[in-house]
Amino acid sequence: MNDISVQELRARDGVPLIDVREAHEFAAGRVPGAVNIPMSELGARLDELPAEAFDVICEVGGRSARVVEALSARGYEATNVAGGTSAWREAGFDVEA
Repeated sequence: MNDISVQELRARDGVPLIDVREAHEFAAGRVPGAVNIPMSELGARLDELPAEAFDVICEVGGRSARVVEALSARGYEATNVAGGTSAWREAGFDVEA
């Protein structure tokens, strides 16, 4: 599976970021620019996914890894953010509320 670190994510430019945490988790703090499509709603919202390559994040990397695996099997070019939003915070990077 394709994984990137939060440091690599921070250095990326122009790659869409999908946050698959639930809405209340997303509202509590997110990586700037992330778009929320909760894992529980993903099947019904596939039409909202970017056509180009994109990154997927959750809180610690478990849910996003499962989502990337499922989406890759469907032909999407998705990359998991290892460590998730918690690793982003631990690295001292800013979050949006």
